[in-house]
Parts: sequence; C-alpha cells; structure tokens
Amino acid sequence: MAEKKPLHKELTKGFLSENPVLRLVLGTCPTLATSTSVATALGMGISASIVLICSNIAISALRKFIPSKVRIPAYIVVIASFVTIVQMLVKAFVPALNDALGVYLPLIVVNCIILGRAEAFASKNSVVASAVDGLGMGIGFTTALFCMATVREIFGAGTFLKGIGDLLAVFGDVKFDGFTIPWLNEHPLLILVLAPGGFFVFGILMACANKVAESKGKPRAELRGCAVCPMAATCSLSECANTVKEAAE
Repeated sequence: MAEKKPLHKELTKGFLSENPVLRLVLGTCPTLATSTSVATALGMGISASIVLICSNIAISALRKFIPSKVRIPAYIVVIASFVTIVQMLVKAFVPALNDALGVYLPLIVVNCIILGRAEAFASKNSVVASAVDGLGMGIGFTTALFCMATVREIFGAGTFLKGIGDLLAVFGDVKFDGFTIPWLNEHPLLILVLAPGGFFVFGILMACANKVAESKGKPRAELRGCAVCPMAATCSLSECANTVKEAAE
C-alpha cells in the first residue's frame, strides 16, 4: 500500500507532477474541444472540478458500502447525479455557457479524469483527502485548459477572454467582455482553433510540462509501461503494481 501524503501534497500533485491533462494525458477530448476560447475553457474546468470534488467526497464516504463487483457502475451513477445537478445550475444561471459547451457538459459523466480519481484515490482514502485530491486535480485540469485556450484564442482569433461577460453574468450585469488584439484579429492563425492546431498546442504544453517535471526529478510522461506512470504507486491494477515491483527490484 502506498504511503499517504500530507494534505498539502495531495493538493499540489495535480498542479504539475500528476497534472491530469499534461502528465496523465486524461480528458483529452474535452480539453481539445473546449479550449478554443478562454471563457469556455474556464466554464468547462470549473464545471468538471465541481463534479470531481463532489463525486470524490461521495464515493469516499460510501467506499465501504459499495460492493467491489459493481463499483464502476456505482461510481458512474454518483458522477452522473452530480453532472445533472451542475448542468441544471448552468442552464438556469449561465445559459450562454451551456450553449457554448453543448454536448461536452453532460459528457463530463464519462470524463476519465473523474472516474480515474474515483477508482485510484477516492475509493481508498478518507473523505477529507479525497476532497483535497479532487480540488487539486480540478485546479490542474482548469489550468491546463486555460493555458491551451489562451494560446489558441490569442493567435487563432486575435481576442482574449472574449465572452467572459456571459460567464460572469451569474454575479450580475458585467460590462467587461474581453480584449481584441488588432493585428492578430485581422490576421488570425485559423488553424489554431481547428483540431490540428489544438493537437499542436497540446503537444507543446506537454513537452513544457515534461521539461519542468524532469527538472524536479519526476519521470517523463511517456508510453513506456506502468513503471514511468506518475500514478504508478497508487494504481490498483495488478499489472501496474507488478511492473512497479519488478522495476524496484
């Protein structure tokens, strides 16, 4: 069994060393789809983070009562319940965000970051630790979305924070609606708001995250088996555990 980390380390691990997008390479589909603008990226990040924190708390509280054989369906039911609540709140208070996110808002149900944290962490740890883990992973997910969206929106559309007024409408009548960058707005690199540009920016950010992680003594995130996975120590898969054990020997 892996040694439990202090709460502050459980919080900060999602920022870089186990960043769900840039290090664990999870949630790639919503990351690429909703990072064309900062406003939609923040909306997706906040929505997913709320679901992640709430589902982690619920699953941790119920972990001793959920039979092992049906744990995955049970986790999905819990996650789907919170997604439904979040979607209803978004529709009621921020309808423009609901329209912008479209199908990707209800698809948070199958976001592998949320299910992955439920299986790898919340089902094995206390409620407080699971809540902190969810918060840290949510911040890491939102930060990765924000970084991608910033590059894609500025260079691909010549704007920054365009549409943020719709997101802030929940706090009242907000006049601010972002910035327009004159030259880039007239000569945008349109490929950056398309799928190929998204993959390009994603790759650049992953390379930067790997470089920073390596400088801190962390393994590079590569598809070379379980031993180099940042989550290897806490993974419940027997294959992963055996691979780590063999590597340690």
